[in-house]
Amino acid sequence: MSNPPKIAWIGLGIMGSPMSENLIKAGYPVTGFTLEQPKLDRLAAAGGTVAGSVAEAVRDADVIVTMVPASPQVEAIAYGADGILENARSGALLIDMSSITPQTSVGLAANAAEKGIRVLDAPVSGGEAGAVEAVLSIMVGGERADFDEARPLFDALGKTIVLCGPHGSGQTVKAANQLIVAVNIQACAEAVVFLEKSGVDLAAALEVLGGGLAGSTVLARKKDNFLNRDFKPGFRIDLHHKDMGIVTDAARAVGAALPVGAVVAQLVASLRAQGDGGLDHSALLRSVERLSGDQV
Repeated sequence: MSNPPKIAWIGLGIMGSPMSENLIKAGYPVTGFTLEQPKLDRLAAAGGTVAGSVAEAVRDADVIVTMVPASPQVEAIAYGADGILENARSGALLIDMSSITPQTSVGLAANAAEKGIRVLDAPVSGGEAGAVEAVLSIMVGGERADFDEARPLFDALGKTIVLCGPHGSGQTVKAANQLIVAVNIQACAEAVVFLEKSGVDLAAALEVLGGGLAGSTVLARKKDNFLNRDFKPGFRIDLHHKDMGIVTDAARAVGAALPVGAVVAQLVASLRAQGDGGLDHSALLRSVERLSGDQV
């Protein structure tokens, strides 16, 4: 790649670290910042440059990518004297790949425009495995010209990349994605408990279900979690709880009824309240087991 744009990457968590590393592999110079030193060490080991602050990371960047947990964190790194908007150069492109409220994305785009900074909201789906394998789905909101400029970068991170509409549209589609994923995981979890209590070979059952109409990416990705009760976080219950709040609030604002989604949102909240917020969202299985009288 000749003269690739300089990338600033803010947020090196479960998703952010492998995503930033994929950009490095694709030939982009990446300068990163996060609050945890081991994650900065990992970036340096992968060939990235470590910055000591948000301001330092973004100062000379052509493209700034943010990947943090929620709206408050996006606002914390975007605004203020040490934030992105005060320190990035005019003309830079800010791509927020966090999953936040559509309203936050719209507000960020408006405030950034006053500084001459362009913005795309570009949340992703695919979990840690999708990030590592660079096969994420990326749903984007913003201007077509900015999307076209960012497309080579997106191509290094994902496989399904779609401009969904104006600012905030990417976040709206991501909220719908999280609704579908949560309901799907809950249905799979209920099926697992039903199958096991019926004495069926679970591995065989999930294999055949995966090949029929009941098959889904969720079932394919989470089958081993269910079989092995392995709930090492690829996407934490805490974050899905946040996302279910986003979709239920957004649906209420536009008058869309989500009867099943509302129930699953409460089940996610219940699991979190029981201390399982740090587990993978496939741990919804634990909630079904408890409701079924099993001690977990």
